[in-house]
Amino acid sequence: MATENAVPFDDLHDADLILETVYLGGTQGHAGDDPLARLLPVGNQGGFRFNGSPRKGEVSIAVLYTSGTEIDWPDNLDPQTGLFEYFGDNRHSGQELHNTRRGGNILLRDVFAHAHGSPADRERVPPFLLFEKAEPGRAVRFRGLLVPGGASLTSDDELTAIWRSTGRLRFQNYRAFFTVLDVGTVTRSWIQAILDGNAPASAAGCPGEWAAWVKGRAYAPLVAPSTTVVRPKAAQLPADAEGREILAAIHGHFAGSPHDFEACAVAIWRMIAPATGKCDVTRPSRDGGRDAIGEYLLGPSADQITIDFALEAKCYGPDTSVGVRDTSRLISRLRHRNFGVFVTLSYFHQQAYSEVRSDGHPIALVSGGDVVNTLRARGLASVSAVKSWLETEFRST
Repeated sequence: MATENAVPFDDLHDADLILETVYLGGTQGHAGDDPLARLLPVGNQGGFRFNGSPRKGEVSIAVLYTSGTEIDWPDNLDPQTGLFEYFGDNRHSGQELHNTRRGGNILLRDVFAHAHGSPADRERVPPFLLFEKAEPGRAVRFRGLLVPGGASLTSDDELTAIWRSTGRLRFQNYRAFFTVLDVGTVTRSWIQAILDGNAPASAAGCPGEWAAWVKGRAYAPLVAPSTTVVRPKAAQLPADAEGREILAAIHGHFAGSPHDFEACAVAIWRMIAPATGKCDVTRPSRDGGRDAIGEYLLGPSADQITIDFALEAKCYGPDTSVGVRDTSRLISRLRHRNFGVFVTLSYFHQQAYSEVRSDGHPIALVSGGDVVNTLRARGLASVSAVKSWLETEFRST
């Protein structure tokens, strides 16, 4: 099967790693078909793969592999900022944060500590190579060279131990942020030099961006603004059954009083935009086309400025789109230097979406899929968890 920009399985052992290139798996129908194990000596299983031992502090190269199918642990690459969000390997109750079989959380703990040390400490951080599942079969796509942390993040934000629960049993896992460096090719010569025992920053073929990070913790992110302005319906709604059930649960909770969904929409927006300040839900008879009016905070905490915004919320079911009439209502109420937020449990009709974007209206469009992804990122990943949250925070009337 021919695949554009794909490297055949038989050529993987000496291939360079080129951004967005697909590396094909074998066709024998067993674990030996795994392309990562042929590309790099890191094993053929798991999201964390590495050469060496995390427990001994002797990892030379690390691979982060994401399948995109772990809906409870939604790894996320933001091409517009170059930040990659990744969850550790303690994903079930019954064991301590660092006591995982592969030792992936030990690796995260140590490399983020080294990242905030001296250049000699950062020299101990192995190159992290990001791959994601691709087609066909076992193929993988190379998404970039990673370093721990990010220029826009505090040390508290970069690596966080978060609580999750399964079956009422609580446990902790790491949420980590990495920066994808502006490196188009990771050469085989650099990889081999590291495997031969050379320090990454001084090894032949080392990218300048990696060396600059080791020397002065300078981040050079790969930033790629999106050219896709209007998302199709399928991209605005959850692709999985449980995600659709979560939306149905929210819709059902407010079915008797859709106006009450507005407070829920504000709560969801706060999750998306934590710098949101005061935000008041308006009374139905006096909303003037705005279901809520709020402030977004900018600047240092000692001298912040506020930007006003208007929020519109629609508790629509999955088969009812937000149309031009809905978005025009919000647009007409925006004042100079204000922005808008539109939150729905459904999706935005293509014409409405297109008009908002092509005319440059400063409106954040939050669809049903965005709602589900936001809740999952906050640990509300199941229907039961979402229902409990709704019943606790928003009384149905």
